[in-house]
Amino acid sequence: MTDEPNETNEQPEATEPEAQPPEGDGPAAEPPEPEQPAAEQPEPEQPEGDAEPEAEQPEPEQPEVEQPAADRPPAATPSGEKPKAKDQPPGAELEPIAIEPERELSAEERARLEAEEEERARLEAEEDAGDEPVARSGPQVEIPAGQQIQATGKRKSSVARVILRPGDGGFEVNSRSLDEYFPRQYLRAVARQPLLTAGYESSVNVQVRVHGGGITGQAGAVRHGVARALCEIDPELRPELKRRGLLTRDARKKERRKAGLKKARKRPQFSKR
Repeated sequence: MTDEPNETNEQPEATEPEAQPPEGDGPAAEPPEPEQPAAEQPEPEQPEGDAEPEAEQPEPEQPEVEQPAADRPPAATPSGEKPKAKDQPPGAELEPIAIEPERELSAEERARLEAEEEERARLEAEEDAGDEPVARSGPQVEIPAGQQIQATGKRKSSVARVILRPGDGGFEVNSRSLDEYFPRQYLRAVARQPLLTAGYESSVNVQVRVHGGGITGQAGAVRHGVARALCEIDPELRPELKRRGLLTRDARKKERRKAGLKKARKRPQFSKR
């Protein structure tokens, strides 16, 4: 027997039909082409002279060397301020004050200024006149004959005992005349001040015994004692004498020295070593 080929017995495998283009009068549809990236536009060519140099590699940083103060550049000043010069004194950058020229005063202004000056002078004259003792025309109260008024005055460490008697204005201090005991005119005026204020300088005799302190303190003590004695004679004198401070005991005196000091407040020079 002859071997027959197995082709006749084997069935052909089913094959998928190929896609056929649709029938029609129009041309056959072409397959879509794949999109291509847009062509990059060519950059404008730069001239050869402006060609950028190739980037250089950074050099290693070196530590900065401090410059001396003389070589340092001046610090930046804020806007609007002028740099200060080294040799200028302080305040040289300030603008000078503009002084307006003096203008002539009108007649009304001159009259007003003159009136103010006259008023000021009058007030000062009244104040000066008020401080000076004003003598009365005469004593308001007469001292009976044989009567005496005693009083005590004090100032600093001085004590004065005053006796007033009717007389013609004699003044005796420690059995000596006033001019002999107080050599300075100022001290004599201080002792006589209450008599001149009250107007009894020529109607009474004053006899004083004073001790302690110096002549300045003794003159103040005599004045204090005479003022007190006059108030005993004429009580109406008290307001005027009080206003002038003749009845007030002046408590001021020398401050005592402290231990470790040269005087009351003076200290020895301080030495650190």
